[in-house]
Amino acid sequence: MLLTPEILLKAYAIGVFPMAEGRHYSELHWIDPDQRGILPLEGLHVSRKLKKRLRRGEFEIRCDCDFGGVIEGCAESRPERPDTWINGTIRSLYGGLSDAGFAHSVECWKDGALVGGLYGVSMGAAFFGESMFSRATDASKVALVHLVARLRKGGYQLLDTQFVTPHLQRFGALEIPRADYQRRLSAALAQESFFPKEISQEDLDSLLGEKSRPAPGPTLDARPKI
Repeated sequence: MLLTPEILLKAYAIGVFPMAEGRHYSELHWIDPDQRGILPLEGLHVSRKLKKRLRRGEFEIRCDCDFGGVIEGCAESRPERPDTWINGTIRSLYGGLSDAGFAHSVECWKDGALVGGLYGVSMGAAFFGESMFSRATDASKVALVHLVARLRKGGYQLLDTQFVTPHLQRFGALEIPRADYQRRLSAALAQESFFPKEISQEDLDSLLGEKSRPAPGPTLDARPKI
């Protein structure tokens, strides 16, 4: 059976998602973990060091400007991770979801180059985080904080991380049983939300628990000039 973006959305709606054994494998496997990772949208843990980096505005934050580039960044080999689960079929399928408005990327740019980011799938009031990457220190962490700020602003109820890694644990991610996840998923899919590509300094400060201040450096959502 040919896997299409439409079938992929139906799979997410029942709590399963695809992965490949490696980037050079063509076959995909459906995953339905006994314990599901989620990141609560309230009470995000942001370290003092990361708050300082966010205040400095080291990165230009864009959304959906280079979705394909973000997937390629997530799929690339790195010394600490020589292989990934993102193959050509995954890149094509999620590119189709992006074109249809069901997938989004949050991107960190510096000096005109894409240096980090993440992507995921959006349905109802649920966002399914897929993968993230960094080519600059803390770029993926900054992207994650900006994602959560957007999800909060857009009325999302669930941020699914699939699994919990040490990286995500530092932000407050936790594991819940499959049955609990299914209940939360059903409730989120029954609600509406929107994915805001732009946020204000107040939105970010609200997440960080700080008063608003002028943003230094690049704006939060500077658009590429044509």
